[in-house]
Amino acid sequence: MNKLRNAARLALTLTLTASTLAVALPAMAQSAQSLPRSAPQAVPLPHSVPDAVDTPYVGTITLDIDASDTVRAAYRVTETIPVAAGTKDLILQLPQWIPGHHSPGGTMDQLVGVQFFANGKLLTWHRDPVEVFAFHVDVPEGTQAVVAKFINTSPLQSSEGRVTVTPDMLNLQWDRMSLYPAGHYVRQIKFKPTVKFPTGWGVASALDGKTQTGDTVTWNEVEYDTLVDSPVFAGVNFKRFDLGKDVSLDVVADRPENLNVKPENVAAYKALVDEAFINYGAHHFDHYDILLALSDKLGGIGLEHHRSSENSMQPKALTDWKEFDWARNVIPHEISHSWDGKFRRSAKLWTPDYRQPMQDNLLWVYEGQNQFWGLVLAARSGVQSKESVLGEFAAYAGNFTYEAGREWRSVEDTTHDPIIANRRPKPFATMDRNEDYYTEGALVWVEADQIIREGTGGKKGLDDFAKVFFGIKNGDWGEVPYEFEDVVTALNTVYPHDWASFLKTRFQTPGQPVPLTGIEKGGYKLVWKEEPNPYEKGRIGMSKGGVSLSYSLGVGIDKEGKVTSTVWGSPAFNAGLVTGAKIVGINGRSYDADDMKAAVTAAKTSNQPISLVVQRGDRVQTIAIDYHGGLRYPWLEKTVKGEAGLDLLLAPRRPGAK
Repeated sequence: MNKLRNAARLALTLTLTASTLAVALPAMAQSAQSLPRSAPQAVPLPHSVPDAVDTPYVGTITLDIDASDTVRAAYRVTETIPVAAGTKDLILQLPQWIPGHHSPGGTMDQLVGVQFFANGKLLTWHRDPVEVFAFHVDVPEGTQAVVAKFINTSPLQSSEGRVTVTPDMLNLQWDRMSLYPAGHYVRQIKFKPTVKFPTGWGVASALDGKTQTGDTVTWNEVEYDTLVDSPVFAGVNFKRFDLGKDVSLDVVADRPENLNVKPENVAAYKALVDEAFINYGAHHFDHYDILLALSDKLGGIGLEHHRSSENSMQPKALTDWKEFDWARNVIPHEISHSWDGKFRRSAKLWTPDYRQPMQDNLLWVYEGQNQFWGLVLAARSGVQSKESVLGEFAAYAGNFTYEAGREWRSVEDTTHDPIIANRRPKPFATMDRNEDYYTEGALVWVEADQIIREGTGGKKGLDDFAKVFFGIKNGDWGEVPYEFEDVVTALNTVYPHDWASFLKTRFQTPGQPVPLTGIEKGGYKLVWKEEPNPYEKGRIGMSKGGVSLSYSLGVGIDKEGKVTSTVWGSPAFNAGLVTGAKIVGINGRSYDADDMKAAVTAAKTSNQPISLVVQRGDRVQTIAIDYHGGLRYPWLEKTVKGEAGLDLLLAPRRPGAK
């Protein structure tokens, strides 16, 4: 009886409590809305780093680097910075916006052990809280120079960043291991560089006045912008090839046998230099060093400079000439940048120091037209075969036939991608778009060339624009900036046309047709075949067991069966096959790359879907892809007899060349 009475009391209590809460909750909510709410005000951002002005910095900075520790890949730096009388706060910056990167690419995270000294005494410093690439150093009265000591810890593996040191070679980039004083144009700051290298290594750079004592190399005093623009390649396996016209090919290699380049292959690079000089009609360097690493250990690179370029290719790219035909475009592209990108540069991409952000809008000239010229010069010189170059143009065009992102995003908007995405992988790149100003840019410039050829009866082409626009001021190796209107004016000088509307439509307007007009005006058309073209075949081969089905199923697959890319709107996408999933079975059999391609081919004559067993995380499911189009790879096929416009574009210009 007591238990029943207690249970009744508990039930009554709970009922009353619930009723009370039901009444109280609206009142509580109303009460919360009427409570006072603190409203902080923003703390003003301090602007303690001065803007650069075009005045000389006092004295010359000495930069001493010990680059001999290849085991730990640690560059040990001692930098002595003279200071003006009365300086109390010395602001030293690591470059953040480096020319050619198109985004803030500074490596402050690699700087460790940073200390500053004056007269042998350790100084205090603090990092700028807003501009974190700047150090504020407290300078005692009477100080004439501050000594900075720090270490650049180059990545030891690719997951940490680009590897710049291996046991056999290194790529020294001055912007990663030098601090410069704030408040001055970088061309107004003088440096005297010295580097200690591993014993017996060959050393190459575009810097002048090289002197060597033992393992230590010193160069002439130089303006900081030129120093940053003049990287170093060094290695135990080193060879220099003279290409004529004060241009050299300076090669470091993983193995000494990779330097045994046949004379006829060196001759192709001599022809490249000749073709570049003919194309532009002038040059803007006193000498030029093509720095090349034949390596699969050093981090890959292709970066332009005014009097040099950093390049890397597969170890056998110069000895197995035919096999690597598809992969040799990096040097034609980068040497062309000496004219397009370095001497002539968009006005918003030229900056007085490495602190001011760059604006990338006209990269469809800087990179897009240069991508065009890199391919054209490669074909004209024989660095790449005409077949590989046509295959690469075909690959560009083929990609745009299924790129959904072209409907909402213009080519010019992709010029901001280096900043927005910083070249991170994307789940659906075909909807997001990548840096298409390179490849679609190249195809648009093919169209511009063919418009000029058609309008002038074949008497002129984009070669004439190159001379008018890039070939001015012979011998001047400064910079001449340009704006959109300057590009239009130069094109109209070559051939009057509504170039402003043409460029705005092609580059600044989304939703454009697939850029095939230049190819078609040039006497070719895009077709699809079941075998990859020469360029695609080489590129796919580099995946070492991977399968490229982007043009058919809409996926890329690595050698383990993992999906590396999925085309938005493709059969694979519609079936739910996405990046990161792993294909473990095909039509009742375990995954195999050849079986995957065979299944796509077999589906052409079957009404049954392709059945895949797919694992994603801890979940396994069967996916049916209803696709019956077979394997598809893009090619360019000639539509006219005789020499077509695209043939004329790719034909050599050197006297006597075939």
